[in-house]
Amino acid sequence: MKKLLFVFFIVLTNQLWAQTKVGGIVIDTSKQPISYTSVYFKNTSEGVITNEDGNFYLESANTQDTLVISFTGYEEVYLPLTQKTALDLKIELQEDTVLSEIKIYTGKTSKKNNPALDILRKIWENRRKNGLHKFDQYTYQKYEKIEFDLNSIDSAYMKSKLFKDMEFIFDKMDTSKITGKTYLPIFINEQASNVYGDNTAKLKKEILSGNKNSGFENNQHIMAFLKDLYVEYDIYDNYLKLYDKDFVSPLSRTGINVYNYVLTDTADIDGKKCYNIVYYPRRKGELTFKGDFWVNDGTWAIKKINMAISKDANINWVRDIYIEQEYKILNDSVFLLTKDHLMTDFSIRQNEKSKGMYGKRTTFYKNFDFNKKMPLNFYKSEVNTYNETLMNRPDEFWEGYRFEPLSEEEKGIYTMLDQLQQTKRFQTYVNLATILASDYVQIGHFDYGPIFSSFGFNDIEGFRLRAGGRTYFGQNDMWRLEGYTAYGFKDNKFKYGISGRFMLDKDSRFIFFAGNRRDVEQIAATLSPITDVLGRSFASSALLASGDNSKLSNINLTSAGLEIEPLKNLKFSTSFNYKTLKSASPTFSLAYYDENGIIQNDLKQSEINLSVDYTPRRKTVGHGVDRTDVDYNYARVFFNYSLGVKGMLGSDFDYKKVQLLYRHPILVGGFGRFTPTLEIGKTYGTVPLGLLSVIPGNQSYFIIDNAFSQMNYYEFITDEYIALHLEHNFNGRIFSRIPGIRKLGIREFVGIRGVWGDVSKENIALNASNIAYAAPKDKIYYEYFVGVGNIFKCLRIDVNWRGNYLENPNVRKVGVKVVFGFYF
Repeated sequence: MKKLLFVFFIVLTNQLWAQTKVGGIVIDTSKQPISYTSVYFKNTSEGVITNEDGNFYLESANTQDTLVISFTGYEEVYLPLTQKTALDLKIELQEDTVLSEIKIYTGKTSKKNNPALDILRKIWENRRKNGLHKFDQYTYQKYEKIEFDLNSIDSAYMKSKLFKDMEFIFDKMDTSKITGKTYLPIFINEQASNVYGDNTAKLKKEILSGNKNSGFENNQHIMAFLKDLYVEYDIYDNYLKLYDKDFVSPLSRTGINVYNYVLTDTADIDGKKCYNIVYYPRRKGELTFKGDFWVNDGTWAIKKINMAISKDANINWVRDIYIEQEYKILNDSVFLLTKDHLMTDFSIRQNEKSKGMYGKRTTFYKNFDFNKKMPLNFYKSEVNTYNETLMNRPDEFWEGYRFEPLSEEEKGIYTMLDQLQQTKRFQTYVNLATILASDYVQIGHFDYGPIFSSFGFNDIEGFRLRAGGRTYFGQNDMWRLEGYTAYGFKDNKFKYGISGRFMLDKDSRFIFFAGNRRDVEQIAATLSPITDVLGRSFASSALLASGDNSKLSNINLTSAGLEIEPLKNLKFSTSFNYKTLKSASPTFSLAYYDENGIIQNDLKQSEINLSVDYTPRRKTVGHGVDRTDVDYNYARVFFNYSLGVKGMLGSDFDYKKVQLLYRHPILVGGFGRFTPTLEIGKTYGTVPLGLLSVIPGNQSYFIIDNAFSQMNYYEFITDEYIALHLEHNFNGRIFSRIPGIRKLGIREFVGIRGVWGDVSKENIALNASNIAYAAPKDKIYYEYFVGVGNIFKCLRIDVNWRGNYLENPNVRKVGVKVVFGFYF
């Protein structure tokens, strides 16, 4: 009885929320599907366009009686709707016979005498004269809702063993008004805030009023993924950044070369004359959209726009992206964005029937106010804002701040997740996903890992087994301890490392850190210093490598220091390090002549470090001692000054070292991402091999950032250097234009690396090791590569060519490197 009442309630709710549902296919007289056809309810602005296969789905909260199907060059069809739900429509369009009165647009549209392009040019001219750009200052309230839903749910899926003991979740299923697919909400996050902006100073600030989610607030990887969905975009910009890719906006100034535009209709919306323009891509395989928009006559401002990515766009794990924006008229002439809906259909496979997950973000804007100037220091970004009160707002708060009430299904997510948290099977799934994302296995308040560092191999240790972990009470821990131990089955020695970090002040992220590590390491694997005391280069124990990898060192490093972040993403740190170095191999030497001319094999060194790390636009999750990056597509400027002090704790040398690292991934419109990396350094003073700057080679079979793939370890030794790495990822732009290859979704990489360096005569004279010092002084060492990425959506293969110094011993002229990774 209760189940019947519940079913009746769900059916009634659906009727209240969606009175008319239609779907089907549009074809021509030869039974071929017609792509990009306009389908809308008569006398409304509610509509969609058909996809590449001619299919469509449309839903309205109101009862509709007529469906209009329109595409220029065909006779318009007015289809009476006799039922509230009609999902298997097959609509045939007849070619318009009045050819003298109409311009037919099929396939690629003309760039001449096209009224749609005339309107588009008006939009360009007025794009910065509309909306918030008309005012010096502005403020508004913002409510944002993010939701994840399982989709394409059928009876077989519901009966799957995957959901044993969790069958109750299917009581909350609904149907998407965009795709018509059934879905089950499994997660919801709500956020309310106040936004302030100053167009004259180009400043903007968002102040959080409240945040609420359905149970994953302590999972930093889920929260990082959520934050990546909080991307901001402006449809008037030339490119829209979604999932680390630049999609060409349909309102872009380059749109004429990328899209076909068709003027299909004219209508009065909210008392204003508007034009409807349908657009679709001119070529396959590019990062483009299809859809339509309504534009106001006179102001040339967008009233409403719908965008869906092209079916064959080169993006992984995504079956569809849909964007809908609505604008409201203010003071008879200003159009302001009031609703922004972004829906992504995530799926491992592109098949429409395969199971997937919706990621939906809906944002509402209201209570606009203008030209109230705030002091410029008001816009200063807080470094580490976290207020527990904002995360625990009562229900009364959300009733006032939700600009759109939650549906009954959405309200039920909070209750359902509470039930799921008590289900062992669900906890198993969450733990498995967390392990794959974090590289750690959580056991109470202890994380075991990183699990992918458990095994290694090198010529000194042989097979290496590692076990370690860290304390973990939550993503906002104020302190954290971490450690590991490792054993080499060839040298029969144990190694270990331990460190601790303690946050002394939240607001400025004032942190004390200390640690000690005794291990075997390839110290010639990086130019810029590794700031983590437990940090160990991948080259130290790559399972697969070419050539001799016995030039390893025994290191005993102790470090203690302080760091502070006075401004957001600007960090200062200072530390005191003490280390001992000696060769770990009988065939490799770090020996040097001391001041008495006696050969010394061990090195003891005290060092004081000062560093500045600036990472503008870096986005992180967490407010504790450790944070998780949302992505790595931010610029970084890192400066380090090291002072070696002879005599301090028996230290052997005096010296000064300055080093600079600059890296900046740049999205280049529709041409992919260009990433330059520059490293500069100089050592002042006379020092032995263990303290010089060894140009990092790479003898593994894997791609290592900022290392030279065709260079051997210790091939070049310097005390001053300039290294430049240039890489461009075309994101499949070239391959997308080659039939047959386009469907593979593979992506192109090209790049070049070069380094210049020198080593002083004094440092050469100090050398007593078995390494002959050589520096790329007379000519810049260089190598170049081409690569193919996204193979099986996870593999990249580079072919590298060495450009010069081919006369050096054991040179590898050509080499292949690989890397695995999952990217959109």
